[in-house]
Amino acid sequence: MSLPALLLLPQIRRAARDKICVQLVTSYHAKVSINLEAVPAHTTASTFCLGERCYLHLLVLEPQQGEFPVDTLIAYQLYLDNKLHDLSKLGYEGAPPQFVVPHKLQHILHGSCRNPHHASLDSLKTADLHLAQSRAQGEAGSQLLLMSGDQIYADDVAGPMLLAVHQLIDKLGLYPDLDSGLTLPDKLEAQLYQRHLLLPKTPWQQRSKLAMGYWLKKDEPHFTSMKSGNHLISLNEFVALYLLSWSACAWQLIDYDAIQYQSTDKKRQQQFAYEWQHLQGYVATLSHAERLCANVSTLMMFDDHDVTDDWNLTAKWEAAVRQDNESRRIVNNGLVAYWLFQGLGNDALEYTGSLQADFVEAIETKAFRWSHFDKALNRFNHWHYCLNTQPKIVVLDTRTHRWRNEQNFNEPSGLMDWDRLLDLEENLISHQQVIIVSPAPVFGVKAIEAIQAVFNACGEPLLVDVENWMAHEGAAKKLLDIFRRPDTPVETIILSGDVHYSFCFSVKARFGKHDNRIWQLTASGIKNEFPKPLIGFLDKLDSWLYAPLSPLNFFTKRWKMSVDKHKLMGSKNTYLVSDSAISLIKLRDGLLEQYQLLHGNGNITQFDLED
Repeated sequence: MSLPALLLLPQIRRAARDKICVQLVTSYHAKVSINLEAVPAHTTASTFCLGERCYLHLLVLEPQQGEFPVDTLIAYQLYLDNKLHDLSKLGYEGAPPQFVVPHKLQHILHGSCRNPHHASLDSLKTADLHLAQSRAQGEAGSQLLLMSGDQIYADDVAGPMLLAVHQLIDKLGLYPDLDSGLTLPDKLEAQLYQRHLLLPKTPWQQRSKLAMGYWLKKDEPHFTSMKSGNHLISLNEFVALYLLSWSACAWQLIDYDAIQYQSTDKKRQQQFAYEWQHLQGYVATLSHAERLCANVSTLMMFDDHDVTDDWNLTAKWEAAVRQDNESRRIVNNGLVAYWLFQGLGNDALEYTGSLQADFVEAIETKAFRWSHFDKALNRFNHWHYCLNTQPKIVVLDTRTHRWRNEQNFNEPSGLMDWDRLLDLEENLISHQQVIIVSPAPVFGVKAIEAIQAVFNACGEPLLVDVENWMAHEGAAKKLLDIFRRPDTPVETIILSGDVHYSFCFSVKARFGKHDNRIWQLTASGIKNEFPKPLIGFLDKLDSWLYAPLSPLNFFTKRWKMSVDKHKLMGSKNTYLVSDSAISLIKLRDGLLEQYQLLHGNGNITQFDLED
């Protein structure tokens, strides 16, 4: 089969006044360039060879004079080996693909948690159709797409997806790892839904005698996802999954007839058929995601599923993984893939580009040798970034700078350590408005956090993902102290995901020195959902237990903050929404004006922002 020239169509990544980054993947070593209409620019291209027929390109464009124009549509053209490549299918209303360099923010798309085989519908299609409507009306539409975690699910991979991943590895000749360490069955079919049995474990003899598992002689898995039967292991698997998650072109190389699974386990057979059905529905809408990302600057931040579930949740989890070569390799493979497909574009290689030379050295033999690159990767500490728009956007890394509990390694770590919280404080002071992107909600649902606290007290923080800001005493106190400072923004908007349901809270300090407001806007998931009967129960439970006058509020760490829940317009008491969605945030003069959810089924709902 002849390969298409483009394996991943152009994605507009960071777009700022001084620098624009475009990302794409070709099937051959092409000379790639971007021409911006009516805006002369210099282009610096960085190319990463990931296989015999797979080349990732990051193009950084800088204006020849002055700055790029802001908040106005800029059309562009793609050239491969100095020949114009047809991108007409990426444009709206017969126009070429266009994007804006955001500055004065008015319309922002935000979401997280995009699981290809989940039964819900992909909300990126709805976002694309919404943008098409705006362009048809002569408007620029959304200026920015922010994705706050779980852009892929490396630990929750469908059986049909794993088969497609390995087809793509073979078709593109993606380079193998030479030192992965794990011994796997030769035939992939023998690995399907069985990898959780092969992933590294701590032998029961090495477990603490205080743990029940020691007395039950039960080994302790390093990887704690409950759906790790097809967990990704090698870097080429991660690379293939990224392509299949974002590219309709990549799926053209997949032989659908070969996506088959025969098992005597009827339950597994049914699961495979169910996953394949929903995965094909996902593939059918990928062209919408491609068009959206080709027309809107798209910035991202990792959460746990981009690497593995519960990534760095506790110090105990970290220690078990870091002390085992095989576990450390899997986690680092996930982080390398994130760096390639997400991190480099977030800052247009400003900081992330410092890893490039070490990466090139690691693949000189057309296979990945990681001993040297791992050191540079694990020392790297600048995954976070800012965008100097109005309001300023501050994107937090809540995974690699955890505030570990030194007294009890099984206790949840704070989402950010002291140094990073000081950095956050510095980014907030003396600004009138700021947008913070925090993968996990800062102000979550109290009833759910209380349930998590009970599991944590029973020594099972991993079972219910105790990953909320209030779970760590030191991090919670410092964060709340920051928000109560008199020189922090008059309005702070926090965009979060992670939890698979959406909500809108507003927060004010009860005893603050100035009248500031914090909006907690949570949108999750783009293609994922919390069980609807359960979310309905938890919604009511939270309203009963933590009503405004409830004394239980004084037992929470944020009792000095007044938290108001905002219901959906047209509803009596619905505050939590489980339907898959991406949010549309509308601002006026930097202040929140409207908060809508664009659902995967095409419906649009809106929160009532009135007090």
